[in-house]
Amino acid sequence: RFIRRYRPQTNGKAERFNRTLAEEWAYAQPFASSQHRAEALPEFLHRYNHHRAHTSLGGKPPITRVNNLTGHYT
Repeated sequence: RFIRRYRPQTNGKAERFNRTLAEEWAYAQPFASSQHRAEALPEFLHRYNHHRAHTSLGGKPPITRVNNLTGHYT
């Protein structure tokens, strides 16, 4: 199933993540270069997925919803 092109309202989760990226990573602080910004991305993604509270998850980070993490198969 595909979303309609040029209709961001039909893809709300991705659009909200893009907004969070812009506000909390890309433009949260001045970077000396695009390279420095790119180098900061893995740290932001780790913080976002493992430590940042999400209201839709009752204040828990997304990692709490992941089943079968790499190396922890059941």
